[in-house]
Amino acid sequence: MGMRLQGARYWRLRLSPPFGIQFDEFSGARFHFVGQGQAYLLLPNLEPRLMQAGDAVLVPRGHPHKVLSAPRVPSRSFESFTPEPVCEVFCEIRDCDPSVCRTTDCTILTGTMELDMATMHPLVSFMPEVMSVGALLSRQPEMRTILAAMEREMSEDRAGSVGVLARLADVIAALIVRGWIECGCDNTTGVIAALQDPGLARVLVAIHSDPSRDWDVPSMAALLGASRSAFSERFTKTVGLSPLRYLTELRMGIAAKRLESEHIPVAQLAHQLGYGSQAAFNRAFKRVIGVPPASYRKTNSPFSSKSA
Repeated sequence: MGMRLQGARYWRLRLSPPFGIQFDEFSGARFHFVGQGQAYLLLPNLEPRLMQAGDAVLVPRGHPHKVLSAPRVPSRSFESFTPEPVCEVFCEIRDCDPSVCRTTDCTILTGTMELDMATMHPLVSFMPEVMSVGALLSRQPEMRTILAAMEREMSEDRAGSVGVLARLADVIAALIVRGWIECGCDNTTGVIAALQDPGLARVLVAIHSDPSRDWDVPSMAALLGASRSAFSERFTKTVGLSPLRYLTELRMGIAAKRLESEHIPVAQLAHQLGYGSQAAFNRAFKRVIGVPPASYRKTNSPFSSKSA
């Protein structure tokens, strides 16, 4: 079950409070490590998360978020800063008040990367909005040494420090993902087992890549090269859900997240997820989530129920 990072790029930020940075949506993952000072991580619909020196977090699906010196500080786009290239994959950004002592600055290593999991990439859709190194330290104490080394490299402009920081950050990001997998992936162990089966992994990758396709058991079985009955038995035994139930739950999970974060009409969402009618979508959503889409949006989203 291989997992590696691809296309990693890093920026070392030195900022004087108050500061606020808006990170726009990104197709891969974003990584943040605080080397000095503290900062708050804000994601939509989540409580502010305080990050102190030595803390690292991963936003695995690149959702938009903010990093602030305090929860209500105004923010500016990360793209508005002028980076100073150090090498092909590492830049420096300084936005410091020259009149204050440098010990009050906050230093943050931020990065972007692709989680290349080969046939494991369906797992990304199950990952939480943000994953923290703090939850793993008791199970992976070796991470403390790496984090301490990152703190030292962040505070000292030594020869080769940017290369060391980039490699250490790669390791921490990979360990965060590995720790989540080893802890049962938030109870998605059936999917883990399926991804270890090359045939079922091929089916899962196809479903997750195009969940709105008009899937049925014969089309899934064809990917496996098995009969419908043999495929259904193998899938259900391994994953713990029938193929069509798994597809429905995947679609409803996507629908719930989009209802929380997007101002999209329910009828349009139903169509985009492969449903021929809003009524059919509504029934499926209520069966899986427990309430109709409009009610779910009303209690879980800042958007008006007018979109229903």
